[in-house]
Amino acid sequence: MSDRSDFNDLAREVGGGAVVKTIAAALESAPAKRQGGEAAPVVSIAENWPDPILPGKVPVPEIPVDVLPTWVRTMAAAVSESTQTPPAMAVMMALSVLATCLHRRFEVAPWGEDDGYTEPLSLWTLTALPSGSRKTAVIGALAAPLIHWEKLERDRLRLEIARTHAARLVAKKRIEKLTRDAVNAENDQDRERIRQMIEDEEAGMPAEVRAPRLFTGDVTAERLQGLLVEHAERMAVLSDEAGIFLIMAGMYSGGMASLDVFLQGHAGMPMRVDRADRCAHVDRPALTFGLALQPGVLADVASSRRFRDSGLLARFLYAMPESNVGRRDVRRRSSIPSTVQREYEACLHNLLDGRQSVASKPRVLAMTDPAREAWLDFAAEIETQQGERGVLESIADWSSKLPGAAARIAALLELAETGVAAESVSLVATENAIRLCRLLIDHAHAAFGLLGADAIDADAAAIVGWSKASGLLSFNRRDCQRAMEGRFRTVARLDKALERLVQSDVSRIDKMPNKGAPPTTMIRMNPKLFVDFV
Repeated sequence: MSDRSDFNDLAREVGGGAVVKTIAAALESAPAKRQGGEAAPVVSIAENWPDPILPGKVPVPEIPVDVLPTWVRTMAAAVSESTQTPPAMAVMMALSVLATCLHRRFEVAPWGEDDGYTEPLSLWTLTALPSGSRKTAVIGALAAPLIHWEKLERDRLRLEIARTHAARLVAKKRIEKLTRDAVNAENDQDRERIRQMIEDEEAGMPAEVRAPRLFTGDVTAERLQGLLVEHAERMAVLSDEAGIFLIMAGMYSGGMASLDVFLQGHAGMPMRVDRADRCAHVDRPALTFGLALQPGVLADVASSRRFRDSGLLARFLYAMPESNVGRRDVRRRSSIPSTVQREYEACLHNLLDGRQSVASKPRVLAMTDPAREAWLDFAAEIETQQGERGVLESIADWSSKLPGAAARIAALLELAETGVAAESVSLVATENAIRLCRLLIDHAHAAFGLLGADAIDADAAAIVGWSKASGLLSFNRRDCQRAMEGRFRTVARLDKALERLVQSDVSRIDKMPNKGAPPTTMIRMNPKLFVDFV
């Protein structure tokens, strides 16, 4: 069978299964034939092909802890080692914890404070790992200092909260009594005197004092608006449960998706809510996410098209590490060293020092000249890959936000390393942020493939399925479009899917002469697909 079309003839005569059996048998006997000096035609075809990467099965690089500043890196490594979890989860959650401490208080301005373009330091991270991956343990270890800080602040403010609550309660009751007296006043003079007393009571009522909150785990959109108002326009959601997506999809609002507060919280856009039951006015909301969820949740999220169309999914930085469930050493016990825990907590608490209970103007960090040039080079690199047929075309909504995310991460890394007195974002912090963002690109491809949101991948996978089901090792483009005309109404859509297969080493495209007519476009499939190599 030296002619590649013979496989197609075989499939037509006895079915596609014969092609699979023929190639499998040839591949199994390949070593013996090479030793004897014989070269089997099928084997030579397979050996000329690299291993294919099936659509939706994008290999992802590891995310190392060394992209983080010293004390954060040490803690992330210890958490990963102790829980026997991929470092990527600890890295992403650590970044969200840093953002929880610093968002709304700081912003980053690549071109300088006077330019007008700034990025808030809110950060949305989502790590996908199956159930049983010890996600709760990782979040618990990294967020523990935040809980301890909240407790310390609650204890410190306990008496002040009690005094203020009592004073407000008395003032409200006195206003109620004065209001009744004003209604029953015998003349306008007495009514005006009482009205002035009510005004004085309201003006003298102390502002409510609340124990500060840094994050929540399960919150409705309406309550989140209230939390932003109550806690200096900033809040974080750190969770290993999928409930937040159900809430976004409208679980508590009659099925109507409620996304505005989430989108505004990422961008820092002013939020104005004026409804009969509540008012919420927030000038620069800051919302951070640190989620660790099961991959199946992402597939469920895909059922709501508004999540993608609104840009909500494009705001997350995804980590899709390989799960090591089933390969962990249950006999090994490695605790997080107490010295590492103490240093991590002390450094986080230092970042929280000076955190005001009322919203104020954020301090803006500019990039140094070398840092700005590195960031601009990265932004230009991303831009050129987002156009038609670019490697980022299918996730351009996500990648268009990546330079901004890199600037945010760089500022977080700088503040973590230098402290809240940092004056600018250094080249080192920027280079580490860019290195991390480059690694996250492949993770985003994998995430959006899992979401079912990459239409080109879906088309490419359909072609592979049709080819394997039909036992066609090669076929022409016209036959493919005719066989799948319900999916490929235009040749342009088919060509994009075929190009994706070529990029993934799943197929190759040849232009075959056609006796004076335009060349026939022939597609050759990787023979390794027919023995389920991947």
